[in-house]
Amino acid sequence: MDANIVIVEDEEDLLELLEYNLQKNGYETIGFLNTKTVVQILEEEDIDLLIMDRNLPGVEGSEFVAALREDGVDVPVIFLSAKDADEDIEEGFLKGGDDYITKPFNMKELLLRVKSLLKRTSNKCATETLAYRDLLLDNGSRTVSVAGKNVDVTKLEFDLLCEFIRNKHNVLERDYLLESVWGDSENYQYKTVNVAINRLKEKIDPDKTKEYIQTVRGVGYKLC
Repeated sequence: MDANIVIVEDEEDLLELLEYNLQKNGYETIGFLNTKTVVQILEEEDIDLLIMDRNLPGVEGSEFVAALREDGVDVPVIFLSAKDADEDIEEGFLKGGDDYITKPFNMKELLLRVKSLLKRTSNKCATETLAYRDLLLDNGSRTVSVAGKNVDVTKLEFDLLCEFIRNKHNVLERDYLLESVWGDSENYQYKTVNVAINRLKEKIDPDKTKEYIQTVRGVGYKLC
């Protein structure tokens, strides 16, 4: 698999368990008990995924990820946290997370989520650029612009918008989106799709005047 994964977890026993299971499944891992040297590793190494606890010494995990996003670091992030309230999960996504797993967790599920996220983030759009109305997606730089103005999006949001443009005017069911964008329709809930699309809509249409993405009740979504 040859994917490099950074894990930040302040419980040493859990960190060792995570590293053992990921390595057994073919991944390279670098483990940290805090965030002190994580930025340096992200700058120096080619990292494919960051697994991040939130209750960490010195800095809250989602705040750390939010700072990474502000600095332009777009490495995919899975939050692995005991913070399991709906508002905590939503906050994790809003701060730049691509997935969220609550503790206690099932190791097999985590491995499936890791596999799915790596599969999704390695996917490329069929063409170098995609355009629709005043949206422009540049696959080379993984950037999105609206009416010529760049909009910051996560890898997940980029791939989601890419899928909509490639299937413009077609209704995309949630199961289809889970399979094509997340890479797994069995271990995610429809709520995951709803939250991601709402977040994407807020970014590309903050004034709610353009209505790029329409909800088709009981079915899914389509690009308008």
